[in-house]
Amino acid sequence: MKTPFCLFLCLLSISIQSQTLLQPDRVFDGEKMHGNWVVLVEGNSIVYAGKASDVTLPNNTKTIALKGMTLMPGLIEGHSHLLLHPYNETSWNDQVLKESPIERAIRGTVYAKSTLMAGVTSTRDLGSEGAGYTDVYLKRTIDEGIIPGPRMLVAGPAIVATGAYGPKGFHDGVKVPLGAEPASGVDEVIKTVRRQMGNGADFIKIYADYRWTPGADSEPTFLQEEIDAMVATATSAGKYAVAHASTPEGMRRAIKGGVETIEHGAGGTLEIFKLMKEKGVALCPTLAAGDAITQYQGWKKGSEPEPQRIKNKRKSFKLALESGVDIVFGGDVGVFTHGKNYRELELMVDYGMKPLAVLKSATSLNAKVFHLNNLGKLQKGFLADIIAVEGNPAKDISAMRNVKFVMKDGEVYKNE
Repeated sequence: MKTPFCLFLCLLSISIQSQTLLQPDRVFDGEKMHGNWVVLVEGNSIVYAGKASDVTLPNNTKTIALKGMTLMPGLIEGHSHLLLHPYNETSWNDQVLKESPIERAIRGTVYAKSTLMAGVTSTRDLGSEGAGYTDVYLKRTIDEGIIPGPRMLVAGPAIVATGAYGPKGFHDGVKVPLGAEPASGVDEVIKTVRRQMGNGADFIKIYADYRWTPGADSEPTFLQEEIDAMVATATSAGKYAVAHASTPEGMRRAIKGGVETIEHGAGGTLEIFKLMKEKGVALCPTLAAGDAITQYQGWKKGSEPEPQRIKNKRKSFKLALESGVDIVFGGDVGVFTHGKNYRELELMVDYGMKPLAVLKSATSLNAKVFHLNNLGKLQKGFLADIIAVEGNPAKDISAMRNVKFVMKDGEVYKNE
């Protein structure tokens, strides 16, 4: 039992807990840009965000001057794979078949740190791609403070229709590890969802369409009743489902089934995007993944005309903007280099989105869509996940390449 004197010391240490004042040139609070603002942090929480002239500072306040910088909420990456690395280093097939989950976990610890240092303080990881529940354990080691990294929401193995995923190209007598967990029929998909949630998945990822044979066009995979059953099973457990979908019919089935986000959506039509808007389903377009893969396949960006794949993606993104559907920031990073998450932000602007809308997408909108209720804004009572970048990204989105300050949960990880 603690003595009264020990209790007094404990209470005293709490009462004099130091505060940190962050003093930038400007503040993006998750919604708007402000001049002459400051943010005051105590412990892991924001206790003040507003005009510098209106803040009252205790005697033990530490000030961090961020001259020339924009302060903003930590980025929330909407589509990552911390257990993958760029396909021009090692093909997806070889990562699944030849890199053990142990090797991929070790790589993941490096990529987690790179991600955090790039200003991404939270990330939604969209499937372990053949590494089982390694993403669950990577998340746990970050949460326990063993390694530095972003807050993670993880999907576990993800769910595919039997026969519709890879690696492929082997004769029928060869059994190979798959990049996701196959299931078929209402009873089996329900069991699969429950198993994945029980093993630690925060949400369920469904492949609503895919290539049935290598090189073929994507086609719908699960029947409507199978998608309905998976979503109902997840939501009844207080979780949710998202869908990989690029074809109009695959997207339609996923939307009707009640998923919360559509990943990729390259073949989306205006009708489909309007349906998403109506149903409150957000789009995660993953522009940077297609851009990277097309370059891996030989496109010399900047010196050659855009291939049809890129033209099609521009067209679908324009339709999505026209429809008013929520567009969330998520680049499918892992296909390209971890820590270069800014590539998606730059492409969102290049494809027609306003820089301030892109910043909102990467902060407050993603927090809302992903149910991160105390993140995504610089506001009293919110968690102190805060970054600073050199320059003004609302005027030049490439400023997001220059992250100079990173605070996660009140702890400073980077201050250059």
